[in-house]
Amino acid sequence: MTEQIYSTQAYTREMDAAVVGTDREDNRVLLDRTVFYPGGGGQPHDTGALWIGDDRLEVVRVTADRDGVWHWVDGALPTTGSALRGELDWDRRYKMMRTHTAMHAMCGVIWRAYQVPVTGGNMEAGEGRLDFELPDWNSEDKPGVEAELNAQLATQLPVEVSFLPREEADRDPSLIRTKVSLLPAGLREIRVIDIVGLDRQADGGTHVDSTGEVGSISLATVKSKGRGFRRFRFTLNE
Repeated sequence: MTEQIYSTQAYTREMDAAVVGTDREDNRVLLDRTVFYPGGGGQPHDTGALWIGDDRLEVVRVTADRDGVWHWVDGALPTTGSALRGELDWDRRYKMMRTHTAMHAMCGVIWRAYQVPVTGGNMEAGEGRLDFELPDWNSEDKPGVEAELNAQLATQLPVEVSFLPREEADRDPSLIRTKVSLLPAGLREIRVIDIVGLDRQADGGTHVDSTGEVGSISLATVKSKGRGFRRFRFTLNE
């Protein structure tokens, strides 16, 4: 398996690695270690470049499977055993980290106010979308939710990463903030993201170290998606 540097060191932008597998049909390489997040949980994969000496290969897609983390590249594939250097598109990654942390903070704010789980969500760098089952939602509540979320972000709450054995995590249903658990059955260790005092949940994505790094957000119109489901969209304020 690939050493997943992004899982514990989200601020690491570069890595030295070795090619441990190739797929020439898909023009992708398997690396022994990586800083590139492969996507999941609504967060898109990272982009950037792999360098072999002075040759630059654009990383256009990243995914993970039972073998490890694969990197699709634009250019000639290196051979197995080749040493290389990976470099993230850091501006995009950091904005993604801020956006993902804002989404977790919104989960915490909505849970405190309404005790409802997330039914869906995704993000791009600087923009997030979360769906909740809120049949009694009042449009007049939107300014209050936005104000509370920005107040929590401004408090500069620490964001901590920990790991739990699957058996222990299964005994704490509060770790699953989605209506249906999305944890694969074979996952034996659960990564937990804790915005201390606001939101704690199982998650595999990348985050900033403090809500203060997120800045403030603007909450767009909350739309009805039928049967009591509401869609919240926000953007980061720069």
